[in-house]
Amino acid sequence: MEASSLVDAVARSTDLDIREAFDRRVREQAERIREDIRSGRLDTDEFAVGMELEGYAVDESGRLARIPDPVFDRAGCGKELGAHNFEVNSPATVFDAAGVAEQADHIRANVDAAAEALGAEGLAPVLDAVWTVPPVGGTDAYLGSVEDHDGVVVATNMRHHPRYVALDNEILERSGGRITLDVPGVTLSYRTILMESLATSLQPHLQIPDVTAFPRYFNAALRTAGPLLSLTSNAPFLPADCYDDDPAVIDATPHELRIPIFEESINAGAPRGEGKVRFPKDLERATGVVDRVVADETYAPVLADREDDPDAGSYRSTLREYDHKRGVHWRWVRGVVGGQPVGTARDGASLRVEYRPLPTQPTVRDTVSVQVLVVGLLRGLVAADHPLTDLPWTAARDCFYDAVDAGPDADLAWVTAEGDRTDDSETVYDEVFAYARRGLRAAGLADDVIEGYLDPIERRRDGSVPSAWKKARVREAVADGATLPEAIEAMQREYIGRAGGETPFVDW
Repeated sequence: MEASSLVDAVARSTDLDIREAFDRRVREQAERIREDIRSGRLDTDEFAVGMELEGYAVDESGRLARIPDPVFDRAGCGKELGAHNFEVNSPATVFDAAGVAEQADHIRANVDAAAEALGAEGLAPVLDAVWTVPPVGGTDAYLGSVEDHDGVVVATNMRHHPRYVALDNEILERSGGRITLDVPGVTLSYRTILMESLATSLQPHLQIPDVTAFPRYFNAALRTAGPLLSLTSNAPFLPADCYDDDPAVIDATPHELRIPIFEESINAGAPRGEGKVRFPKDLERATGVVDRVVADETYAPVLADREDDPDAGSYRSTLREYDHKRGVHWRWVRGVVGGQPVGTARDGASLRVEYRPLPTQPTVRDTVSVQVLVVGLLRGLVAADHPLTDLPWTAARDCFYDAVDAGPDADLAWVTAEGDRTDDSETVYDEVFAYARRGLRAAGLADDVIEGYLDPIERRRDGSVPSAWKKARVREAVADGATLPEAIEAMQREYIGRAGGETPFVDW
């Protein structure tokens, strides 16, 4: 996109009249949604599941690489903030045996299509949570390269979409002109939020048939975030050239740098757990999903053009401003309104949990295993009326951030089926997998099918998680004489060589 168009987009997003009109439309649309929740319009016939999966591209030497636009036309994958990022989605399916199998097929087919399209450009996809082999020219130059157009900052390696550029400039202004990330061994500071594109995630979705029950699923999701992040952590290092040769970093670095990357990129120096990106509070009623979006700060508003709407006639097409604002309501678990229920008429709608705290996993089989665990666990906990939500919210939040830091060694927090508080990991994971199985059986999956799905993730209970594997490889290389940057890059090249294959991570 031409720089003049990007400058115009930023100017519109900061225009006070546009902001007032945008906020008015959000309030009007929100009131319609509240009424639809109260009237049962967002109730559906079935549970349904879906998935978003993010990754990045590398060149033939394993270095981070920009993705040319034709790849997206051929592969059917979506663009993300960084010019190196891609996202594949699986369409929503009914949460039953056939629907879960269809999810697995869709995810595999979409990743394969991305690989084929990237391969035509001499590139390859990587399923990973943070890229660590820097591009040609180095990380600092890649993340810090910006141009100034009439006071508007345009990051060279950000997708030049008006929404991204407007968001970048708004957050940059709120941050005093610099975005800083400060983690063990590294401090980065740039005139852009592009370092947020270091991190990628997978996001399971669960559509709830009875919206009055939505808070029970949402609040249960908050209390599962710490234990599930502990099983899936995959982001202990930044790009290798960010580090000096200090082996102490290996032990000091968090297992899940994705979380501070995103929070510090957006939150303008707010304390951990505060700011726009954060661990959300419990919900008391389903309409609270809407109230939170309305109350959230408005960032980079856009007034929708009703004359150019590919979804015209659908429920979601009437919520353009609300949906735009919900897209920047950055919480680690979110409620999403307006998705079309599976198998219903075009004007159908739904309410679903978007489960956002987990990193991209090394293989498709690991990805499917995590998706099935999340949706099965949430359904099983609520169906059994499990007392997990008696766990104080502060304990759930602290458990989540401890999993960020310690990964498989996190101090877990749980309430058992008998109502007892526990931090014993064996007890916690016994219940996690027992109630996931219960939820999957309720969805109609046979026991042998359930075992096949859960096996790759359940076998990580001994601490064999991707972040621990990465730390161990780096530690071994340093012990053999490599510098820390050399060890990180060697580890990452081994990871890239294994990731995306048919062998689940636990068998590496």
